[in-house]
Amino acid sequence: MNDRPPHEPSRRFRQPQRLWDDATRHARSLGCPTCLERDRCGGVHTDAGILDCRDLCSCKDKSKCDMVCRFNPSLFVARMREVRGLGFENAPRVSANGVPDLPMIVPLVDHGYRRVVRLDEPVVALSLYELVNLATGKPHVTSRAELADRFRIAEGATIVVSGVNKDNPIERWWELKERGTILAALKVLGVALISTPNYSVLTDVPRTDNLHGMKRILLAWTEMAGAGLPAALHINARTQHDYVRWGDLIAERPEIEMLAFEFATGCGRGERFEWHVAQLCALADRVGRPLALVIRGGGRRLAMLRRHFDKVSLIETEAFSRTMRRRRAYLTEAGRLKWAKFPTLNGAPIDDLLAHNIALVRASYEALEKPAVQLRPPSRRIRRAANGDGQTVQPSLLRQLHLPGEAGGIAPEPQGMIATAKS
Repeated sequence: MNDRPPHEPSRRFRQPQRLWDDATRHARSLGCPTCLERDRCGGVHTDAGILDCRDLCSCKDKSKCDMVCRFNPSLFVARMREVRGLGFENAPRVSANGVPDLPMIVPLVDHGYRRVVRLDEPVVALSLYELVNLATGKPHVTSRAELADRFRIAEGATIVVSGVNKDNPIERWWELKERGTILAALKVLGVALISTPNYSVLTDVPRTDNLHGMKRILLAWTEMAGAGLPAALHINARTQHDYVRWGDLIAERPEIEMLAFEFATGCGRGERFEWHVAQLCALADRVGRPLALVIRGGGRRLAMLRRHFDKVSLIETEAFSRTMRRRRAYLTEAGRLKWAKFPTLNGAPIDDLLAHNIALVRASYEALEKPAVQLRPPSRRIRRAANGDGQTVQPSLLRQLHLPGEAGGIAPEPQGMIATAKS
């Protein structure tokens, strides 16, 4: 196994779940009470056997460490200055910009390659980093017509811009000097909603790096909302205390009307996925006012989230990515969504395949939202016969049966059945 570069942590955790923070299962680390950031951080509660989070800075050359860590003082001071400290309280206040009316499922369109016609979808999601040239800091398009041509979408489509991406693009966004100009250009394009970059809150780094990432998310949101764009604040958190801290901020600032969350990577793993869903629901309940939520991944808990948030929209990425890999969606008899190989001729357009996949994925989610239907046996009409005694046919036949002897051969009355899609 190759050694990591000297500026990266050299300590490896073969069971990363031991770094998951859970105050209900583990005691706070012994070194936390003396930490300068203990009030903001809330302490770490893990099964990793560490004195405190400083144990997670194991770089061989700490002078080259690129984390926000006190073991590299000069870099640490610079990173503190760029966000004006780790506290939320000094982030600028902005005006509320409203909440757009979005459907439950919003398909992501990453690019227009291999397509020749415009996708007939009223609402689509685009990546922030496909709208902006990160090398020059200039938008790729300046009008709705150019936008429609670049992504092969309807010119009048409602546009949702997602800030979720890997570390390299979102770090490049932070380095851009003219972010205000870019955001003004997006407002001219008529963007209906934009979510902030999802700056990382990792489990194997000192907590100061987490707190710095969270502050950058908040500052990015104030820039976007300050430009007049309806903006969703991306919630990244490592501990329950982080969620409480986000909730306190949101409760104090009514201009925060929409949140964003991403389940597709670390937050979607095993039981940690359920933990994050529970924390988001608890946050919405604590805030005490209607909040909208935009998620990427986590569709299997869409119904639960919709019970706690006023509106929930899923930016659905699978239909587009599967189409690029030439897969076609179908539903099994049990209602489960499956994917089959669908080879195409070299250079052939894939417009029909994309439209089919988006429609079927949407239908699969909508089916899960429909209430169960009670199926009852059809009512039976008793036919009257012209018998001499004026009795109906049915009772007269029953009187001819020896009921005790026949009871074992009579099928029980069918019960009401519930039909629903299998999850």
